Amino acid sequence: MKSLKKQRRVQVIILTFVALIISTALIGWAMQDGINYFRSPTQVAEEPPAASETFRIGGLVEEGTLVRDEGETVRFSVTDGGASIPVTYTGVLPDLFKENEGMIGTGKYIDGVFVASEILAKHDETYMPKEVVDALKEQGVYVEPDAES
Repeated sequence: MKSLKKQRRVQVIILTFVALIISTALIGWAMQDGINYFRSPTQVAEEPPAASETFRIGGLVEEGTLVRDEGETVRFSVTDGGASIPVTYTGVLPDLFKENEGMIGTGKYIDGVFVASEILAKHDETYMPKEVVDALKEQGVYVEPDAES
């Protein structure tokens, strides 16, 4: 009788362990589409991602590259001081979006152009996303906001 109880207990433990592994795998698989990795323009230029991969790119909007086409399409380049990546975006840009300011875009890199589905700009005069600051510091072009004034 004791061996039957012991056998059932082992079966329950094994079944619980298998269910935990399966649920963890399913959660990871479901979340893989929602994870967007950040890349700097230099990283994109050195190792271009696949056209099917959605990721985030950030840096400064390069001066003299902002062009507004007919309709809502906007073209510009984003740079981190080391490389410059052309960007196209169709939609309404944030109010604080302008040249020489930080931005982060989400989208895909297709045929040498980053096609953005979303553009985020800084929300005040001193804020810049951490990823953008890190990428600019890595390239040696970051200037502290207080140093500018």
